[in-house]
Amino acid sequence: MSGAARLGAVVAETRAVLADAGFADAAIETRILLAGLLGLSTTEIFTQGDRPVTERERSVIADAVARRLRHEPVHRILGHREFHGIDLRLSPDTLEPRPDTEVLVDAVLAHLKRMAAQKAVVSILDMGTGTGAIALALLKACPQARALGSDISPGALQIAAANAHLNGVAERFETRESAWFEAIDESFDIIVSNPPYIPSDVVESLEPEVKDYDPRKALDGGRDGLEAYRAIAENAAQHLLADGIVGVEIGYDQREDVVQLFERNGFSLIEWHRDHGGNDRVLLFAR
Repeated sequence: MSGAARLGAVVAETRAVLADAGFADAAIETRILLAGLLGLSTTEIFTQGDRPVTERERSVIADAVARRLRHEPVHRILGHREFHGIDLRLSPDTLEPRPDTEVLVDAVLAHLKRMAAQKAVVSILDMGTGTGAIALALLKACPQARALGSDISPGALQIAAANAHLNGVAERFETRESAWFEAIDESFDIIVSNPPYIPSDVVESLEPEVKDYDPRKALDGGRDGLEAYRAIAENAAQHLLADGIVGVEIGYDQREDVVQLFERNGFSLIEWHRDHGGNDRVLLFAR
């Protein structure tokens, strides 16, 4: 991109570069990427086609496009993304929250609001909290909720705490370094998790946007992908208050196995939900 340029031409050129490189959603990615880099809305990317693009802006765009061509996800390039109406900073220590996880938030939120109508404070444990996405979305939607976000990654916990401040819920959010229930003594109304669930030997076959940029510990669920569910199912009852629920996200083919794990530990499946692609994605259990 050399010489004077207008936004419309930069948009067209960026879209063409990404499309030529084989990115199926080149047009959408171009809008999101350029809007984020230039501080515009995705609508303004279209309506401000005559806007001059400065040399400095063009340099920033060129760098971002080069990163995308190396398969770095768009939102990682921008450093943040929207999730369930909140804005989340990302880091190499955290999984990038994805729209399918909003299905888990919505499923749990219905029960959270029911509980909030009956008690002054509803307690939540979000295990493997990462960016804090699940817990913070629930806190934002329910002023009576308080949450503990646990993770084995100190870096992830720092990002989760920063995101709590960013979204105005820090006074109701606590973080703790813990491998599942290892450092957890309390009991909660709601236990929720989007744990690692990819079988170890499958991780290397994932798309580069995932395997090269999401932390492996947030993906690798052990030999059969079920290690985290075993840890949760075997210990959740000791940390669940009366009439509490456990909500988990699962891989598309794990429903039967995960249900059996929880049933063997005294739980019953009370709800299951599919994701935006029609795959089994969310299971809710009660004692």
